[in-house]
Amino acid sequence: MDWDDLRHFAALAEAGSLSAAARRLGIEHATVARRILSLERTLAVPLVDRRGRRWTLTEAGLRLAAIAARMEGEAQAARRLADATRTDLQGTVTVSAPPALAAAILAAPLVGLQARHPGLTIRMVGEARTASLDRGEADVAIRLTRPESGDLTITRLGRIGFRLYASPGYLAACLPAEWRFIGYDGTPAPPPQQAALEAFAAGRPMAFMASSLEIQQAAARAGGGIAVLPDFLGRADAGLIAVPPDRPIIEREVWFVAHSDLMRSGPVRAVLACLRAAPALFTPVPG
Repeated sequence: MDWDDLRHFAALAEAGSLSAAARRLGIEHATVARRILSLERTLAVPLVDRRGRRWTLTEAGLRLAAIAARMEGEAQAARRLADATRTDLQGTVTVSAPPALAAAILAAPLVGLQARHPGLTIRMVGEARTASLDRGEADVAIRLTRPESGDLTITRLGRIGFRLYASPGYLAACLPAEWRFIGYDGTPAPPPQQAALEAFAAGRPMAFMASSLEIQQAAARAGGGIAVLPDFLGRADAGLIAVPPDRPIIEREVWFVAHSDLMRSGPVRAVLACLRAAPALFTPVPG
């Protein structure tokens, strides 16, 4: 058996579709299909039902998927064991973080860390979804929600205030009763600031919906209504002002998350120390 074929099959079983598996592996979906066909030929067992537009796992495929998942977990554990032995600041650390936070707050201090240690490579993945540390999608995750399970080391870095922001022209032209709002539209579930915005709106309409903070910011700057934005975006935008009474509508905590096995790794510890020491635009937490 070619174990790489099994890895591609495991990605399909986990992701649920060829295209999603290909995105997870960073390859073309035709490559995933070819690898799974190779695995089926080797085992002489049909693993997927190709009828219809969506592939589904056969009974044998479901059983093999459970085995493949356990094998992948063990392989990732072996990788973490090796990575944890690295005490020198060499190699690559993959950091997953929300895109806006990564660009506005995290990139600069991590660039400084890499400049001080040229043998270290920082790979930053800006993504709204939660990267799986168990599957090795990232070594470190910066999250706005504290994980509830897993063998993880979790450190609170600080908190972010979210306020209501709008263009000066919009606020001058509209009475509070006429305010319209810019909300979140996307999957997975809306973030907590959306619920806070809806409570403040109290039935006043959502005039514009967007799936990213950057688009919501641009819509507010263009006079599309009032958006709830993190202070690190709103305060830095000369085209926006805070809506009276100018106080946070909600605060969210910022968490550093890494698999506990990796906390012995010099590069991972260096990333944590760097982010804890950096003068950031979110409110730091002492200790």
